[in-house]
Amino acid sequence: MSDTDRLDALETRITYQDRTIEELNATITAQWRQIDILTRKLDTIEQQVRSGVHIADPSTEPPPPHY
Repeated sequence: MSDTDRLDALETRITYQDRTIEELNATITAQWRQIDILTRKLDTIEQQVRSGVHIADPSTEPPPPHY
């Protein structure tokens, strides 16, 4: 294998590696965005649970069938 062939092979590998790195970076960035959205939603749900927003009002519930 000549020096030119070796250099071409290395340049080709670097090109593919650069593309792979860019794709991985894009994937990680998208995942972090999704994690951020889900974290904010979870924080909102935790606040609602702690404040009692989702506690059912017994006066609006129909009686159980055995009554």
